[in-house]
Amino acid sequence: MLFKLVALMSGFLFGLGMMVSGMVNPAKVIGFLDVFGEWDPSLAFVMGGALLVFLPGYFLLVRKQLKPTLADSFSVNLSQQIDKKLVGGSLIFGIGWGLAGICPGPAVTAIGSGSGMIALFGASMVCGMYLVNVFTENKAKFSYQIQG
Repeated sequence: MLFKLVALMSGFLFGLGMMVSGMVNPAKVIGFLDVFGEWDPSLAFVMGGALLVFLPGYFLLVRKQLKPTLADSFSVNLSQQIDKKLVGGSLIFGIGWGLAGICPGPAVTAIGSGSGMIALFGASMVCGMYLVNVFTENKAKFSYQIQG
C-alpha cells in the first residue's frame, strides 16, 4: 500500500510540474526543438532545475542503496545491444515528437487539460503500442510487472 501511495504522489508531483513548467505545451516544446529557427531555451531551464533537485538526493540517498526502499530489487536493463529495432524505434519516436511537439510522458499529463488534440494523440499512442505488440514476436519485451 505504501508503494502505491508513493507512486501516486510521485506521479501527481511529476504531472503538476510538467503542467506548471509548460512542458505539456506542444508549441513550447517545438520552440525548444527548433534550434535553427526561433529557439526557446526555457525548457532547458526546467530540465536544469529538475536536475538541481534530483542530483543531491540521488548521490546522498539513492546511489548508495543496495535495493529500493519500497521494492525487492532494482529493475535495470543490462543489454547494451544496439539493433535495428532500437534505432528504428528511436527514429519513429523522434519524428513523432518533432511533428507533434509532445512526448508520451507530457501527453499523458496533458490529457487532464481536456484538449481534444491531446486526447487524439494519447489514443493514437495507445493504438501504436498495441500494434507493436501485435506485430512483434517478442511481446514479453513490452510487458513488466511492478511488485509492491
